[in-house]
Amino acid sequence: MKKVFKITFFATVAILVLSVYSFTLKPATTKYKCMMQMINYTGEGAYVVISLINPEGAYEKTLYVQGDDSEWYHDITEWWKFYGKKRSDLDAITGETIAGGARTISVIEIDDDKVNSGYKIRFETAVEDQEYYTKDAEFELTSESVKSKVEGTGFLRYVRMLPN
Repeated sequence: MKKVFKITFFATVAILVLSVYSFTLKPATTKYKCMMQMINYTGEGAYVVISLINPEGAYEKTLYVQGDDSEWYHDITEWWKFYGKKRSDLDAITGETIAGGARTISVIEIDDDKVNSGYKIRFETAVEDQEYYTKDAEFELTSESVKSKVEGTGFLRYVRMLPN
């Protein structure tokens, strides 16, 4: 009888614990198509890092990385100061480098509560043996800007965002 009571008790506790964890709320997110058009340049493909910047101007999250060879990540110096400390897994959010004149479409996911609350999206670009642009494109994350085209200042000709 005691054995049945113990098994029932532990089963009930396990079900309660699992129930609590299954009902924890994740923030609502939206996926955005992000098209990047590069300028015409010669040389290696560009590494592009898309980051979420908090209202204080600090990195909060890496949204996407174009360039999957981590050996070169340290060349994106400002982002590396953030990412290099945490070294979170980027496998699900990386793609190939982008050649001069090419375009690519990536899908990024942003928490809905970050829109219209002072956050920014930053695009950093670097090309081997060429320049590094910390803010090749940067804009405030608003309900209007996530449907807009933003001009780049370095290797990016422009970036266009669209809700997916």
